[in-house]
Amino acid sequence: MKKYLIVLISAVLYFSCETQYIPEVNNEPPEIVVEGFFEAGDRPSSPVVILTYSTPFFSEINVNDFDDLFVHDAIMTVSNGTESAILEEICLQDLPPEIIDELAPEFGFDPDSLEINFCVYIDLTQTIIGESGKTYDLTIDVDNKTLKASTTIPEHIPLEDLAFFNVPGIPNDTLRELRGFLRDRPGEANYYRYFTETNDDGLIAPFQSVYDDIFFDGDYFQFPIPKAEPDIAEFNIETYGYYVVGDTMTIKQCSIDEAHYRFWSTLEFNAANQGPFSAYTRVESNIEGGLGVWGAYNASYHELVVK
Repeated sequence: MKKYLIVLISAVLYFSCETQYIPEVNNEPPEIVVEGFFEAGDRPSSPVVILTYSTPFFSEINVNDFDDLFVHDAIMTVSNGTESAILEEICLQDLPPEIIDELAPEFGFDPDSLEINFCVYIDLTQTIIGESGKTYDLTIDVDNKTLKASTTIPEHIPLEDLAFFNVPGIPNDTLRELRGFLRDRPGEANYYRYFTETNDDGLIAPFQSVYDDIFFDGDYFQFPIPKAEPDIAEFNIETYGYYVVGDTMTIKQCSIDEAHYRFWSTLEFNAANQGPFSAYTRVESNIEGGLGVWGAYNASYHELVVK
C-alpha cells in the first residue's frame, strides 16, 4: 500500500508542476529556399531550380497560399567555368496542356488535379548540361539579395549487378527482395543516392536514399535496395520495401558530392527522428545566403523485370 501511495503522490506532484508551453511566433522575414538539380551520366540534363520562400514552423498553410510561396523575377545564372547560362522562369499556367502532361511524371504531380501554378527556372537554351568531373556555380539575385552555391559532379560508380532474392521468413511466390552489387573506389570518400520506379509510375527516392562508403571503402559489396513507396501510400509491414513479381522496375543509381549527400542525409535523419523525445537535427544546406540544396547527380539507369 505504501508503494502505491508514493507513486500516487509522485504523479500528483509531476502534473501539478507541469506548465503549458506556448512557442514563440517567429516574426523574422522568410528566407529563400533553393531546390536545384541536374544530371550527368545516362540521361544528362540541364539545371532545374525551384525557388520558394520559407514558412514558420507553426504557421498554417492551405492550397491558396502555395502560389505566394514561389519567388518570381529572380536573375539566375549557372556557370561551369567555361560557359554560362541564364535560367528563365516558367510557370505551368504559361504552358500548353500537352507540355504539362509531359512534365507531370518528372515533377511527380497529377496534371488533372493540380491547383497550384507551379514555377521553375530552367535553361531554355540547354547551354549547361551535366558533365562528369565539372564544377557548377549557381548565382541568384532577387529581393536585393545574392545567393550562391556550388556543386561538383563526381566520377560515377555504377552498379555491377542486380539480383532478386526470396523474402526472409515464410516462402512467398509474389514478393522479392532486391540487392545491388557495387565495387567502391578505394582511398576516396564516395557518396551515393538511389531511386526506384515501378511500371513507369515515376522515380521515387526511398525513405533513406543516401549512403556513403565509410564502412566499405574500396570493397566489392552487396546491399539491399528497398522499393520506394509514395508518401501517400498506406504502410504495410508485410510488403514494405519488396518488389512484386512481374512488375518492371527501374533503379536509378547516383554518385553525388559530399555537400549534396549531407543535405539529404540530415534531412532524412531529421524526418525519421520526429516526436517529443527525439533530438533535433539541423538540415545542412550548401546555399550561401539562403536555404536548400544545389546538387548534381552522375546517374545510371537499370531496368529489369521482377522474377
